[in-house]
Amino acid sequence: MTKLLGFTGSLVGSYAGWYALAAFGMFAGIMGSIIGGGVGLYYGRQYGRRYE
Repeated sequence: MTKLLGFTGSLVGSYAGWYALAAFGMFAGIMGSIIGGGVGLYYGRQYGRRYE
């Protein structure tokens, strides 16, 4: 369950980062997607560990 929540968090965080920064250009959108994916992965796995 931890891996599934990590993947879901990464997907949601990546999309949110892209959506938030894509208006500033392609490079900003890609960087926002990378950072958002990492943050989503971290918090998704933490959430999975807490409720496992």
